[in-house]
Amino acid sequence: MKWEQLRKLARELPEVVEASWYGTPALKVRGKGFVRLKEDRKSVVFLLESVDEQEWLIRARPEIYFITDHYRGWPSVLARLSKLSVTECRLRLERAWRVKAPPALSRRLDESRMG
Repeated sequence: MKWEQLRKLARELPEVVEASWYGTPALKVRGKGFVRLKEDRKSVVFLLESVDEQEWLIRARPEIYFITDHYRGWPSVLARLSKLSVTECRLRLERAWRVKAPPALSRRLDESRMG
């Protein structure tokens, strides 16, 4: 996975825009960041619903997910771009997007998939 591919996948979600966040390229929904490229350009930060999810991902898929001390205790996880599959990336993008998307926008996505 490359950042350019991740950006393309993210644009499948409603109202995703490219922006910067902490001085790095990022993706936002209605002004709220949900994923950003790290300074090393080899990993990304995905927002999560909880710290528990962070711990679970790192245990389940340590080849992909990790954190640094800076992210310990925060509902986010780092992911190695080179290890992310398209399927895994789509899942993480959508979950991170739902953390920041307003409920009505999230419902709109669900409704568009149903019919």
